[in-house]
Amino acid sequence: MSDPFGFMKYPRVNNPYRPVKERIKDFAELQHVLSDEERRKQAARCMNCGVPHCHVGFFYSGGKAVSGCPNDNLIPEWNDMVSQAKDRAAFERLTKTNYLPDFTGRVCPAPCEVACNEALHGKGITIKDNERFIIDQGFKYGWVKESGLPVKRNGIKIAIVGSGPTGLSCAWRLNRLGYDVTVFEKDDQPGGFAMYGIPNMKLPKGIVFRRIEVMKEIGIKFVVNTTVGVDVTAAELKQHYQRIVLAIGARSARDLDVKGRQLKGIYQAVDFLTLATKKVVKDGTKATKVLAGKKVLVIGGGDTGNDCIATAVRMGAKDVRQLEINRRPPTYRLPNNPWPEWPLTSRTGYGQEEAKELFGGVITDYEMTAVGFTGQNGLVKSVTTSKARFHKPVPGTEQEQDVDVVILAMGFNGAEQKYLQAFGVDQVNEDYTTNDEQVFVAGDARRGPSLVIWGIYEGRMVAEQVDAACQVRV
Repeated sequence: MSDPFGFMKYPRVNNPYRPVKERIKDFAELQHVLSDEERRKQAARCMNCGVPHCHVGFFYSGGKAVSGCPNDNLIPEWNDMVSQAKDRAAFERLTKTNYLPDFTGRVCPAPCEVACNEALHGKGITIKDNERFIIDQGFKYGWVKESGLPVKRNGIKIAIVGSGPTGLSCAWRLNRLGYDVTVFEKDDQPGGFAMYGIPNMKLPKGIVFRRIEVMKEIGIKFVVNTTVGVDVTAAELKQHYQRIVLAIGARSARDLDVKGRQLKGIYQAVDFLTLATKKVVKDGTKATKVLAGKKVLVIGGGDTGNDCIATAVRMGAKDVRQLEINRRPPTYRLPNNPWPEWPLTSRTGYGQEEAKELFGGVITDYEMTAVGFTGQNGLVKSVTTSKARFHKPVPGTEQEQDVDVVILAMGFNGAEQKYLQAFGVDQVNEDYTTNDEQVFVAGDARRGPSLVIWGIYEGRMVAEQVDAACQVRV
């Protein structure tokens, strides 16, 4: 490393969040960035640690959880290069494995930072912010487009169904290998969950558009407003493309099977966030008054629930509260949750922070669930809540409260089976192959709901499998 004692000289400084009272007035990006000089100091904090844990996906909890980066990113190397102002070299190292650092540098929860050796006694290195700096330099100086161009075209056509992080990552790699790639997307804009599942203040849509534009410039085709099985059949795709990759995500959302669920004003989280993002794309980032005077209830306590709270705040809601069926996490690590595992501790999300400052009181009720809704003229007007134990309602603890809008942010069950069935896929293997040698499945559609970085990794890996299946190497 350029300075093996940098972590002792410079304190950790994150990209700062805008003040709450300022940022709730718009859907613009949450964070400011540090100066180049300060960024290089942050990169210099990366230790000469000998055995880095940040860039190795260490599995635990029976293989269900991962610590460190599951995408094999060469983190210490590009940190060192940033510290020495070797930004082009840092870009080349970073994009060897991560084809979409413009996404992860903004929305990844950064398990790499938790697994950083410096996090044993400190707060870890600002890996995520450093990554964002590198890719922004890449776009600034034109390195991104140059890095995606193929040496030679091989004439083989590949179809990718779904344009989320997995589909984009796969398309990027296959294009570089010389394939003619067409990406099919059912929404009106490419990007999948990055476009409509993550709000603009976390991942500005200009960043998504920037990525899609450079992908078009290097030869990748996008076909939007196209649903497989409706606008184009599986048979047609199989006829015109040598291989097909299903990167359709895990969009089968969990629902509440309770009385009154059919009432208007009850939304799935992705539908709610999609409506908000479409308005931002059309009208700009200024906050709206769409929910003025409305009491909003968010059911679900994960990142998506937090995004829904923040979105409702910016839409002028009168009040926003949240139900979380799980128990409140502890404030500190328990002995059975040691480093380098992800710390299962209580934290306040940016949306919860905003709601608390605006409305006061308790924003999130833990071990609580909804057991019914009542309405008037077809619109939801109240919710009946209940305490929950082991994810089950506790009889006799019901309470009723007024509500005008309910957002269900309870996660996803997995892929929408109709798309797999359209291709006759009834077996998905660990190596992304299926019972049909022409069809591959990757990303959340294969592994279930997961992080953006997992999608990027699976897109990269399935591209290699497609390339091997086509027996072509440019």
